Amino acid sequence: MMKIGLFFGSFNPIHIGHLIIANHLVEHSELDQVWFVVTPHNPHKKKSTLLADNHRLSMVNAAVEEYPNLKASNIEFGLPQPNYTVNTLAHLNEKYPEHQFSLIMGEDNLNSLHKWKNYEVILESYSVIVYPRVSNNKNALELISHPNIQKIEAPIIEISATLIRNSIKNNKGFKPLVPPAVWNFIDEMNFYKN
Repeated sequence: MMKIGLFFGSFNPIHIGHLIIANHLVEHSELDQVWFVVTPHNPHKKKSTLLADNHRLSMVNAAVEEYPNLKASNIEFGLPQPNYTVNTLAHLNEKYPEHQFSLIMGEDNLNSLHKWKNYEVILESYSVIVYPRVSNNKNALELISHPNIQKIEAPIIEISATLIRNSIKNNKGFKPLVPPAVWNFIDEMNFYKN
């Protein structure tokens, strides 16, 4: 049985912070692999700066190419929208009964976990691996002691996709913040310029 960590996000774009956390988890936890689950654009939300689903998936694929234990997943692309994590987990369990899935989330996201659809079901059936984030919000303390929540030590990376998009828009260099293949892709496609 493979232990798979699921790292959900829009990855708009994926950056080295995502890779550092995912690689750290594969190397320093019980996880065999980390799957980057690219969340599709919610049709009920304003499009804003979100790139098309296939472009974001292509960037994740390019970013993980050299890491055999990191994978890109488009599992949510085929699910009804708006989609909920609890439904994705059920779908993955059906499709891959031989795997054991865990959720990966930043400490800051733990604060809003109680607002997720059927979050009790998620906590009951899956382990949640929480990595540290710079946050002064300590609301999640009652959840952090849940037996299925595992807080891990990992590098604290304060890089955001917003910072990268703003840098591109303002014609600032961002090359060190993303894997070379992602930089090339963004440069070639002229993404995030306006």
